[in-house]
Amino acid sequence: MPVYKRILLKLSGEALMGDDAYGINRATIVRMVREVQEVTALGVEVAVVIGGGNIFRGVAGGSVGMDRATADYMGMLATVRNALALADPMRLEGMTARVMSAISIEQVVEPYVRPKALQYLEEGKIVIFAAGTGNPFFTTDTAAALRGAEIGAEIVLKATKVDGVYTADPNKDPSATRYGSVSFDEAIAKHLQVLDATAFALCRDQKLPIKVFSIFKPGALRRVVMGEDEGTLVHV
Repeated sequence: MPVYKRILLKLSGEALMGDDAYGINRATIVRMVREVQEVTALGVEVAVVIGGGNIFRGVAGGSVGMDRATADYMGMLATVRNALALADPMRLEGMTARVMSAISIEQVVEPYVRPKALQYLEEGKIVIFAAGTGNPFFTTDTAAALRGAEIGAEIVLKATKVDGVYTADPNKDPSATRYGSVSFDEAIAKHLQVLDATAFALCRDQKLPIKVFSIFKPGALRRVVMGEDEGTLVHV
């Protein structure tokens, strides 16, 4: 039996690239969709927040002379594109997904309305939250923490390229070991990079646990929702 009834899955835009240099790798996104399908088949309610770094990064744009707020709005639009790219293969796999945007683009996607999002989740639909928080200067990590708290998710699952939080960079230090679990206070004391500071503080305040795992390990998402030893759990 799954240990979670409702989860918030945070996918980075970069994860959609696969081995490509930019953009969306179709085979990669289809594989991710099938991972999600596995957990929905268990009765788990799934909401997704998606990043836009495979198309445009607001922070990067702001660092090279572009106005930061403008760059962040461009990044938000990139997440809408990614959300649509994720919803389409879900449809082809027989799943029902709804894209809800924090900025209004009603000809393309519906606006984020919390009661409607909750209704969709209760109906077994997958809700994909696009456009971050709808505000500049906030990352999609913060959007994940915010939406997770709003919808009453039991956990925020941060899908990365690394299968958890390590004592050091495992790509550089072969002696690095993975934390099975760590408290919020320990993560702060050890300067572990779990989410950005704003998102991390929000999860801590709301007592919303975070699990960091690799979306590239087949079956990892299913193992996480089943409560198996996968990734790193950050808890109160």
